[in-house]
Amino acid sequence: MTTLDKHHLAAARLWAANKFPYLATALFAAHVIEREGVGGDDGISVDASWRLYVDPEKAGSWSVPELGSLLIHHTGHLVRDHAGRAETMGITESTAERWSTAADAELNDDLADAGLTLPGQNILPDDHGWARGRMAEEYFRLESEPEEGEEAPTSDHGSGSHNRSRDWEDPPEGDDSSPPGLSNHEQDLMRAKTAQDVLDAVRSGQGNVPGNWRRWAEELLRPSVDWRRTLAAEVRRGVQSVAGAVDYTYRRPSRRASTSPTIVLAALEKPVPEVAVVCDTSGSMGARELARVLAEVDGLLSSIGLRSGGVRVLAVDTAVQAVRRVTSARQVELVGGGGTDMSRGIEAAAALKPRPAVLIVLTDGLTPWPAEAPRGMRVVIGLLRPSDSGGRVGSLPPTPHWARLVVVDAD
Repeated sequence: MTTLDKHHLAAARLWAANKFPYLATALFAAHVIEREGVGGDDGISVDASWRLYVDPEKAGSWSVPELGSLLIHHTGHLVRDHAGRAETMGITESTAERWSTAADAELNDDLADAGLTLPGQNILPDDHGWARGRMAEEYFRLESEPEEGEEAPTSDHGSGSHNRSRDWEDPPEGDDSSPPGLSNHEQDLMRAKTAQDVLDAVRSGQGNVPGNWRRWAEELLRPSVDWRRTLAAEVRRGVQSVAGAVDYTYRRPSRRASTSPTIVLAALEKPVPEVAVVCDTSGSMGARELARVLAEVDGLLSSIGLRSGGVRVLAVDTAVQAVRRVTSARQVELVGGGGTDMSRGIEAAAALKPRPAVLIVLTDGLTPWPAEAPRGMRVVIGLLRPSDSGGRVGSLPPTPHWARLVVVDAD
């Protein structure tokens, strides 16, 4: 029986901490447990309680930089909360391998930007024809089921990457032979500390911080705001910019028509702004999220005084399932349940007659977006943070730069 060379492991951790100093705190926070037969070809895995399992024989076969690179990768699973995000995505045993591939692509893309190359199976977005710099949720939607006879990856990075417990993992509370894991609260504190270290490294210019790590840290430490006020303010700003405009019309006579009886003069009018709401009704939106969509539509109608004229609401998954003008949330038809493509809803809204001046998109963000802003519309994205994430803090899905983002937190 091979025993773990603790000096070799310590050297690898020090190498990793020196290479990525902003991840050092998280790297040393994970308890190391020596265990044979873990992690497939890598010989390393992590559980959802922030414990690191190392196969001594396989770990000894890696050089110090190789082992240190693997430690950084697995620490990334913990810091980026791939277990919590897998739970939110409803990952099952049958989809765990696909999620792991997507999570690896998210991490390895950033690590490659920092000059790190993993030994063994180094899954990158380029290998699958995916765009770089995306989130695991988007890669997961693009990843197809392996065909019959196709060889699947043998690495299993544990419940810390996909939230599915493995035989070699200890219970969260630990036992006589293993330490307890970190609680959800302790994990959140560790992520907050790591995010602060990332931003400190960016400000000081020390360390090669990939852009996605910086964005993750900024999102995690973003000050809490009253999203209801922010959403209402953005909608009012768009409505007022249209309501305050003046246009010419020949649909009614000008008040000055009597002064020029032989000339038809145009009258002036203030257009009534049109507001449309795209509601994400895809399968990734749970019952709680859909209920919150209804609540926000109802609150929106009241806050900006559009109950009388109503707003047009589009229910969208991968296609527009319903379009209806409503004056109450009770009239909204939230039909769908398939995949997610909010760009279809935005395109449909832009084609409405009359064209909306303001478009609100209520979604969980697990969707592709149009590359360019729709013409003539102010777009506000109400990004619904999952209400069933168990208090975990994670990265926000990417949203287009041309839209105003309002993060709708769970109550």
